[in-house]
Amino acid sequence: MLNGLNHITIAVSDVTRSFDFYVNTLGFIPKARWTRGAYLCLGNLWLCLSADAVTSREDYTHYAFSIRSEDFDVYANYLKSSGVTEWKTNKSEGKSLYFLDPDGHKLEVHDGDLDSRLSACKNHPYEEMEFFSSFERVPNEDV
Repeated sequence: MLNGLNHITIAVSDVTRSFDFYVNTLGFIPKARWTRGAYLCLGNLWLCLSADAVTSREDYTHYAFSIRSEDFDVYANYLKSSGVTEWKTNKSEGKSLYFLDPDGHKLEVHDGDLDSRLSACKNHPYEEMEFFSSFERVPNEDV
C-alpha cells in the first residue's frame, strides 16, 4: 500500500541555474549534485533536478510550498524582488504567490493547508463539490 509522496523529479535545461534558484532563492537544502542532476530537500520533500529537454505546459499542474502566515509577505516580496515571473493571481483562500522557476515550471507559495482549504470550500464549494467525512480503502488482492 502507498504511504506517502516519495519524491518529485523536475526536468531542467541547466542544472547549475536551477540548482542556484532552488537553493539560493527558494532555500532548498542541497544533498547531492552531479553533472546531470541534483538532490535537494525542503522539510520532508525530496526534489530531484534532472537534466532533460523541458516542454512547456499550459495546464494548471504546479507545485505548492508551505509557508507560515506571518512569513508570507516578507518572502513574497523577496521573491518578487528576485525577479520571479508571476503566472497567476491568487483567488483562493489564504495568501498565495504563483511564480515560475527558470525553466517555466509553475510553483506556488501558500500559507494555508488542506484543512483551511476545505473549510473555505464548505463555505463556498466548487461546482458539484462533494465532501467525505472519512474514507477507508479496502485492499485489493489483485494489486
